[in-house]
Amino acid sequence: MNPEGAQRPNLSEGGRGDEDASGLWVGFDADDTLWHNESYFIESYDLFAEVAAPYLADFDDPAQAAHDLLIATETANIPSFGYGIKGATISMIEAAITASDGTIGAVELMRLIDRAKAMMDHPVEFLDGAVEALDALSHHRLVLLTKGDLKDQHRKIDASSIAERFDAIEILHEKDHDSYLSAFARHGIDPARFVMVGNSLKSDVLPILGLGGWAVHVPYVTTWAIEHAEEPVGHPRFRPALNLFEVPDLVEACLGGGT
Repeated sequence: MNPEGAQRPNLSEGGRGDEDASGLWVGFDADDTLWHNESYFIESYDLFAEVAAPYLADFDDPAQAAHDLLIATETANIPSFGYGIKGATISMIEAAITASDGTIGAVELMRLIDRAKAMMDHPVEFLDGAVEALDALSHHRLVLLTKGDLKDQHRKIDASSIAERFDAIEILHEKDHDSYLSAFARHGIDPARFVMVGNSLKSDVLPILGLGGWAVHVPYVTTWAIEHAEEPVGHPRFRPALNLFEVPDLVEACLGGGT
């Protein structure tokens, strides 16, 4: 396993074979791009609000106050715990203790922990058009670029049986300029000959555009507050998509020429 990301044996060296020797690569995000993820977190956040709101009764909207407290706590904790279920759960426990001034009981905290355990077992549900998009682009080199809890990401990759569709897989601690550069260096990817497909403007689109690559944005039905960013309207290498069925044609247009 690479210390900067998790690579599958052989896949990091082109496990699918040399379908595309042109140096063109297509990257896909996983969570909320290929399969549902945020919807499970929303259920957990709703539970947190239910647990914490009684301690925030002085606010006009206790549920919103609970949400704001949790987002602030998660944001502060990302450098320490990273992304994913474990980090979110630690943040929920900390935020619940903060909301209650330390008076919250063990039974209430266990509800949050039990929810986290249930999340670690949730099924992998592909988004409509995900498999079709991968199949349509299979003649290019494909790399899965995801971030989050290492165990949970491996679980979903294994459960989805999707690894065989990729030439490389990277589970990153962060998706920013330096993390992408390191991943590209490991696989010999030229950013100018690379298209990233993802749901997050902050993590999947803006860093790639900053490196000189192409980015296709496929928005999910909801966006985690921490991932909000402004759409780079007018950028010559940015392409918005309504859904995954539009992705193959957009990717081919990017790789076939352009700016």
